[in-house]
Amino acid sequence: MLLRLDTTDTRPLHEQVAAAIRRAVAEGECRPGDRLPSARDLSQALDINVNTVLRGLRSLRDEGLLEFRRGRGVTVAEGADRRSGLRIRVHELVAEAARLGYGRSDLIEMIRGMS
Repeated sequence: MLLRLDTTDTRPLHEQVAAAIRRAVAEGECRPGDRLPSARDLSQALDINVNTVLRGLRSLRDEGLLEFRRGRGVTVAEGADRRSGLRIRVHELVAEAARLGYGRSDLIEMIRGMS
């Protein structure tokens, strides 16, 4: 798995790490059950602090995209490929809405109005 961070991106590094892994899962580079490199290896490859990588990994665990298992390391969760693709589209929608002047509550109301 080859991850790259954009040095011009203003988002915090842990969010960039999470986004890069989320994208790798959505694009099929990492599949459910695949083991990720260790946080230490990722931090060295990205030239960032290991705690920053761990923070990004924990956020993906909280989203249900990764599983932390003692003795097996960090693996991609079952169904993560579907959830990851949807989360990417949701992030894009929120960003586009913000660009157009809509807040999250506006989006929620639009979605509620669709059902």
